[in-house]
Amino acid sequence: MRFVETVMGIPMSIDIRDDVDAAPPAERAFAVLRDADARFSTYRPDSEVSRANAAAGAISEPSADLREVIALGEEVARASDGAFRIRRPDGTWDLDGVVKGWAAARAARVLDAEGIRDYCLNAGGDVVVSGSPGDGRPWSVGIRSPHAPADMLAVLAVTGAGVATSGLYERGPHIVDGRDGSIPSGLLSATVVADDLATADVLATAVFVLGAAGLRWALEHGARGVLALDASGRLLGVGDLDFAPPAANV
Repeated sequence: MRFVETVMGIPMSIDIRDDVDAAPPAERAFAVLRDADARFSTYRPDSEVSRANAAAGAISEPSADLREVIALGEEVARASDGAFRIRRPDGTWDLDGVVKGWAAARAARVLDAEGIRDYCLNAGGDVVVSGSPGDGRPWSVGIRSPHAPADMLAVLAVTGAGVATSGLYERGPHIVDGRDGSIPSGLLSATVVADDLATADVLATAVFVLGAAGLRWALEHGARGVLALDASGRLLGVGDLDFAPPAANV
């Protein structure tokens, strides 16, 4: 059974294949996503992040969740020598590159705790998959082409993992190199497969900024596999990447 809701301004879906009443666990997972939006959205003046930014990034008593989000971002910022950033030049927080993946990973843990085993949680194109859609086969996760929204760059066969893609082709130049503020141009897209979506999401952004050199870097920092398209049109891949048969449903 598939459930769809708009959260964080983007469509999110939960596809549950277990033979159970899937509505209650799906609702509890969506509640986690809605709560994260309420607390971390910079578009909400009453969110914890907005209140911190109104005070020039200062936080007197940050919540445990905010500390966790910041710690994840700071870890990747250090590991990438500042290519990935969570603060703007004025010192305020820019946590957009962390929050969605972190929240979706937490929502997936709710499904796990509810005993749901076969599901796909899609957070605006970044996904968490568990178990199988049926017959023991892996889930097919499509990666959209940067050149044509209706086309697929590749389709991966995945289970028990998070898959995240970063690029500029949907939202424009929203990703910057934290070291100098420039717009990355070496890659057109970067997709990371990792054990959880929080890790996949931050690493995908970092890889996109770092360029081709970031692929093997990501393997050293939690990625299972990385697939990227460079500016010349070459498809680059490292690590554990299983491609679905051409006829697989996305």
